[in-house]
Amino acid sequence: MAENGHQLFSLNPSTHPKPSRGGWNAAIFIIFVELAERFAFFGLAGNLIMYLTNELHQPTAMAAKNVNMWMGVSSLFPLVGAVVADSYLGRFKTIIFSSSIYLMGMVLLCLSVSVVPPHYREAIFFVSLYILAVGEGGHKPCVQTFAADQFDEDSEEERKAKSSFFNWWYLAIVIAGTVASLVVIYIQDNVSWVIGYGVLAAVIAAGIILFLLGIRSYRKQGPLGSPFTAVAQVFAAAARKWRVKETHDWDVYYGDERSETHMEAQPNHKTLARTKQFRFLDKAMIIDSLDASSKTRNPWRLCSINQVEEVKLVLRLIPIWLSCLMFNVVQSQLHTYYTKQGSKMNRSMGPHFQLPPASLKVFVGITILITVPIYDRIFVPMARKLFGHPAGITVLQRIGVGLFLSILNVVAAALVEAKRVSVAKQHDLLDNPKAIIPIRVWWLLPQYLICGLSDTFAVVGLQELFYDQMPEGLRSLGAAAYISILGVGSFLSSAIISLVQGISSKSGDEWLGDNLNRAHLDYFYWVLAGLSALNLCVYLWTAKGFVYKKVEAQKPTGAKKAGTRAGEV
Repeated sequence: MAENGHQLFSLNPSTHPKPSRGGWNAAIFIIFVELAERFAFFGLAGNLIMYLTNELHQPTAMAAKNVNMWMGVSSLFPLVGAVVADSYLGRFKTIIFSSSIYLMGMVLLCLSVSVVPPHYREAIFFVSLYILAVGEGGHKPCVQTFAADQFDEDSEEERKAKSSFFNWWYLAIVIAGTVASLVVIYIQDNVSWVIGYGVLAAVIAAGIILFLLGIRSYRKQGPLGSPFTAVAQVFAAAARKWRVKETHDWDVYYGDERSETHMEAQPNHKTLARTKQFRFLDKAMIIDSLDASSKTRNPWRLCSINQVEEVKLVLRLIPIWLSCLMFNVVQSQLHTYYTKQGSKMNRSMGPHFQLPPASLKVFVGITILITVPIYDRIFVPMARKLFGHPAGITVLQRIGVGLFLSILNVVAAALVEAKRVSVAKQHDLLDNPKAIIPIRVWWLLPQYLICGLSDTFAVVGLQELFYDQMPEGLRSLGAAAYISILGVGSFLSSAIISLVQGISSKSGDEWLGDNLNRAHLDYFYWVLAGLSALNLCVYLWTAKGFVYKKVEAQKPTGAKKAGTRAGEV
């Protein structure tokens, strides 16, 4: 494949013809297994800090770091799962295996809170969590990509359907998370942790069954081989030819006889256009005297223009990836300190009902449920007419709006926390850490609503960017790269918590102590707001120089096969 294919990250259509199946009829079954996994994830992660502090009696800061650590590992394992899927198993088989592992972890979690002896409970509980992280590693990078693969990019109608698919896919995920936040978290807080986790296990089992029901309708693609080999070949070839220079376009290698003949037979076959960024990699596709005199091409000395441009696609996404990390540092507070904030406020809804603090996340879901259809059906058509862009605004502009909103999110959280502490001081409750402060929990609504709005822009935008701008054979890895932003953001959040704890404790005024009334959680939020503002500036600078993927219908007419000598210095 790396030797002979014109597009080194793609299957050769002549040997692997696209089946006529797929479309929404196939994608809907894939959505079911994703709904089940997201339902289980939000039902577990949404209330995890309360289980760690109330049942396992961990300090708040330690519990927050444990939640962030688990979420971080869960979000980094998809990088491994993507390589396994692309190189060995294919996306369909990876989904089956990883979902089975996920179900096993959820069953073990149920056992850890029920029949496991108390002195082993904490250890088994964390083993279960990290088995779930392994299952998540294979599931997350493949499911959305596998569903998007059901839409044919060569069909204009299916291309439009896929563009809308990302919005509705995320909407379905939000529905699952919202229902889990309302139903499962209530069961965990008011009925039983065992029943709550049992519901999650049952939903995962049902999702796997529904996924298997659609097996005959799927477009399946086998493993394409390790993508890292082709990437390494480009860097190796460029390094070996660092002294060679291109004298004219004919010195560039576009592909071998087989790929050129096949492309001429199929004029719609897409070839990446040549770009001016990362010009040092262009050395890899220049034909020098040794290449010209060789009967066979050495892929570690000579790479096609498509192979080089596909590596450039990956490199362009790295700065975007880095500049979105702070967004997920802010979003990770949703599962930790936002929940603890709510647990110290008046949550009564009538004389006999207390809203579980973790259920406040439902307002994030409700916001997304409202804004995604508005964005897709109202904002996009209006912006399309105004700006002339097919998607209304560019995907990078969409992400940038989300990053800006995340700053407002954490600013709102800081202001509300300052208000909560002032009320505690008025009622002489600063030294009573278990007291419910007489301030309504609805004060937290702005930060939850802004959080949902920022997700609508940034998260959906990142999903689309890392799918569309990655080479076809690296799309599982692209999904994993997007997910890993969540993981590294969680790790970064833990690091910031540790740093803030260390610095503030030395001054004798610990900002993140167990007694939130005496702590300075609002100061911590202001730190996040400042870092997020700096991050937004970096993102804007990065996005300004970003070059989107460009394709050509066919290669330039002046292309020559190996045999034309390039100029040398």
